[in-house]
Amino acid sequence: MRTLAKALTGLAALAFVIAVVGSLTGAWLVSTSPEAFSRASTNLALLAIALILTFEEVSRPRAI
Repeated sequence: MRTLAKALTGLAALAFVIAVVGSLTGAWLVSTSPEAFSRASTNLALLAIALILTFEEVSRPRAI
């Protein structure tokens, strides 16, 4: 699951960069507004956080 979470985080970063570039240049990429890329970035990041929190292994404290 960590690999999937890392992939989603990478896609979120890419979508964020595309949204920033689209906002600064005023250009629409693939007929999609920069706001859509920004929204996708947020959603992918939240999915990655949820995956890590859901499937995180709980470590038990070691006995000394």
